[in-house]
Amino acid sequence: MSRLIRSTRYGSYIAVIALAVTAAPAASQTMLQPDPPAAESRSPAPGAVWVSPSFAGLFKSSFGDFRRLPSKDTATILAIGAAAAIAGHNADRSVTTTFSGSRRLGGALGAGQTIGSMQFQLGSAFATYAVGRALGRGHVTAIGADLVRATLVAQTLTTAVKLSVRRTRPDGTPLSFPSGHTSVSFATATVLQRHLGWKAGVPAYAVASYVAASRIQDKRHFLSDVAFGAAIGIVSGRTVTFGGRDHRVTLAPAAIPAGGGVSLTW
Repeated sequence: MSRLIRSTRYGSYIAVIALAVTAAPAASQTMLQPDPPAAESRSPAPGAVWVSPSFAGLFKSSFGDFRRLPSKDTATILAIGAAAAIAGHNADRSVTTTFSGSRRLGGALGAGQTIGSMQFQLGSAFATYAVGRALGRGHVTAIGADLVRATLVAQTLTTAVKLSVRRTRPDGTPLSFPSGHTSVSFATATVLQRHLGWKAGVPAYAVASYVAASRIQDKRHFLSDVAFGAAIGIVSGRTVTFGGRDHRVTLAPAAIPAGGGVSLTW
């Protein structure tokens, strides 16, 4: 089992980097500024060259991300996430019992703990950034930089809420709400979707949903925990990719009568 987990971890590292390298246009010639003003796009007119953010610039840009975080868009997504969490609260115990009681699900979702961990997500982000710089691929470097920033924002927001709410996990340990594995996974998926479009976004969100399901199955989180964690991740990813090219479709948590879900808005 330990060998399986290690091979899954390394294989997933390679998959994230390969996705960024192959999906980023090799001949892309657009200028990327680390912190674009509100009126500017991250994709200016063709003819310029992608500017690779420096390592120190990653952390400097993060301060700008937190300043940009308060917005109508952020408030809307978090409100939807809160509504989904509230709607799913009554089903928390039953969903946990159903998921955790299945041995088949336990085997299928076992890798979620590793894939959604802060170490794996941040490690993949830094690896993507490093590969981009080593190969001289500005777009890949930019994706890696945004992945690092989104992970840091998501983890910071998640920790702040955890310490405020202090909800007990299904397994009896503290700090359940919201799910950190879910938030950083959805942050990663959002960055990939914003940079590479829905061909990369759909599988990335599928992986993030897989991680969320694994946290319920492992009795580390309730349904409401992962619902709000997904909202935090989406907000984090959208904040660091402010002014991205894809404004036509929005993915957000949604409250429905039977519980929670995800909505696509065209």
